[in-house]
Amino acid sequence: MSAQANARPIIIKRKKVIAGGGHHGGAWKVAYADFVTAMMAFFMLMWLLNATTEKQRKGIADYFSPTIPINRISGGGDGSFGGDSIFSEMTLPQNGTGATAARPTEGRQARGESGMSVDGKGQTQAEEAFRSLEAKLLGKGGESKVMENELQHINTRLTDEGLVIEIFALEGTPLFEGTSDQPTPLLRSLALMISDTAQTVENGIAIGGHVPAEPIVRAENLTWQTSANQATAMRKLIEAAGIAPAQIKRVTGHADREPITRNPMALRNNRLEIVLLRE
Repeated sequence: MSAQANARPIIIKRKKVIAGGGHHGGAWKVAYADFVTAMMAFFMLMWLLNATTEKQRKGIADYFSPTIPINRISGGGDGSFGGDSIFSEMTLPQNGTGATAARPTEGRQARGESGMSVDGKGQTQAEEAFRSLEAKLLGKGGESKVMENELQHINTRLTDEGLVIEIFALEGTPLFEGTSDQPTPLLRSLALMISDTAQTVENGIAIGGHVPAEPIVRAENLTWQTSANQATAMRKLIEAAGIAPAQIKRVTGHADREPITRNPMALRNNRLEIVLLRE
């Protein structure tokens, strides 16, 4: 009995092992991911500040402003274009090859397309009249005589000078026989259709001829004479279709100086521009 009383008591320790280092074991990963994301956003912001203009930065800021229903860039108005006309130089919709022209800005300014202003009731009525003619010409009003294969040769645009009707050649369907001024049946049909439309108004008419550049350099540049001859041929066609000679105000040959494509020798540059002038 005395031996058992002097014996050392047995103590059992139970150790609880928690796998993964406890509840805080992955917290540093979340913090590190947030730090990396913040740094990526910071470097993207620095790159945008360095690679964009003030106007572009303004546009980006406006994009991330969901409470602004309209354009915040002030242009004198509160419309979707910030007060600019849809026909102004910066918002003018491009037709055909659009901005692929070699000198699009200079070309638009030369034709008075830098902007359109409506000053008074008479100007508004002129706009409506031109748009009505354009709709009739392109068949938007259901009264066009243009066949589908002819419509692809026509572009129209409204400028400060007036309603510009551009007819152009395509591969396999030229306007003239070779480089001469002999019109093809396609051009005769287009001239008749344009004349029928132009006879509904008394506006003056200006005709401009354009031709592609020649692949070789000649001692005598024939493109001036060719474009002038083709413009004159168009004048004769619309006069024969019923347009009064006194209504023709200007016939001009522009040679190859105003290409509408990057390739100055492209067939698409062979075109005629008939302008119904503003009064």
